[in-house]
Amino acid sequence: MSFTNLYYKRTAATPKRCYVCERPTPIVLATAQTVDFLYTCESHLIDPGFASRIVDDPPSKPKLTAEEIAQVKADWEEKEKRKAEKAKGEKGKGEDKDDSSKDKTAKAPSEVASPAPAPTPKQPSHEKYALHRDIFALRTGEHRRRKQTAQAKELAPRLPGAPRNTVN
Repeated sequence: MSFTNLYYKRTAATPKRCYVCERPTPIVLATAQTVDFLYTCESHLIDPGFASRIVDDPPSKPKLTAEEIAQVKADWEEKEKRKAEKAKGEKGKGEDKDDSSKDKTAKAPSEVASPAPAPTPKQPSHEKYALHRDIFALRTGEHRRRKQTAQAKELAPRLPGAPRNTVN
């Protein structure tokens, strides 16, 4: 097979007949290098018996930079250090500590988060489709027949001719 089952939806300038129903349509499904292409109606793109839309990876969580990770780690270590010091101080003071001081805890100064980098606008890309396996088998079969026909036409002039004399 010379191409994969990954087609991109594109719009042509002039409508041609649909591969399935032969109604005029400007929508074309084409492979990446345009090895194979076919005109198809919008209604056939929705039909799971013809093609299925391939959705790229869903948007993931925003990625953290190394600086942000280091900042969070430093803040966490600082808080743990303060907790350990506080625990030491409470053990040393003993039982005579009043309950109101237990409610007062050292609060970390509010952090000024660095502004997140602006997301780069994603380049608009064509919708991706995978043909149903039977439709794709038809397309590869047609492609193979066209290739074989071209090879036969190229080879035909080099073959010897059939004998013209009658056999007695």
